[in-house]
Amino acid sequence: MRDWTGKTYWLIGASDGLGAALAAKLSAAGAEVVLSARSEDKLAEVAAGLPGRSRVIPCDVSDRASVEAAAREIGHVDGMVFLAGVYWPQKAQDWDAEQVEAMLDINMTGAARAVGAVIGDMVKRDAGHIVLTGSLSGFRGLPGATGYGASKAGVMWLAEGMHADLRHTGVQIQVANPGFIKTRLTDKNDFDMPFLMTPEEAAQHMFELMNGDDFKKSFPTVFSWLFRGGQFLPDWLWYGLFARK
Repeated sequence: MRDWTGKTYWLIGASDGLGAALAAKLSAAGAEVVLSARSEDKLAEVAAGLPGRSRVIPCDVSDRASVEAAAREIGHVDGMVFLAGVYWPQKAQDWDAEQVEAMLDINMTGAARAVGAVIGDMVKRDAGHIVLTGSLSGFRGLPGATGYGASKAGVMWLAEGMHADLRHTGVQIQVANPGFIKTRLTDKNDFDMPFLMTPEEAAQHMFELMNGDDFKKSFPTVFSWLFRGGQFLPDWLWYGLFARK
């Protein structure tokens, strides 16, 4: 179990959903949480409901200068958790360039901007904790997830590469790969979402990962078996399982 007392964690994408729920977990455990997203009003509402110390530092992950300015204002952090994301269900036949680019820019390149703002200092002092948020959709191609799945696959690979480089150092890298979470994003879906979690349930899974030494956690566990195991299935079987008209 990690000792959270006196630690400072920067949560990017903390204005609602999983980010807000995880902020509550970390705050209750004794960490000071720094909350970032674009909406200062929403962040202030989250901060007001936390039991421990918190700060609100708005930033826009689509703008590297904004992320770097927020990092300078915050100063020392023991950990950074990237939870920001946008999502539109979209088939390749219905390609919307603006939406696809936004998913890649916010979800994947935004994660890289956030990592870049903290990793140099962590490597220098050989101490730190970076947690990225992937997705079960990032394991293998799925219908209707053209931009989102690609963005999350990129985040997962980013975490894997950093873990390969840093696993024998004092900088810990972790990645959480959740399934469906009940949020304003998944409310857009018009299909069944098996094992749908509340933000609080997903935050508990993520908190458990962050308390341990494992590199990654994919959840819900039973649902994740399909996606992890699917990497070994032949193409005809995998794509047949998810065929949609």
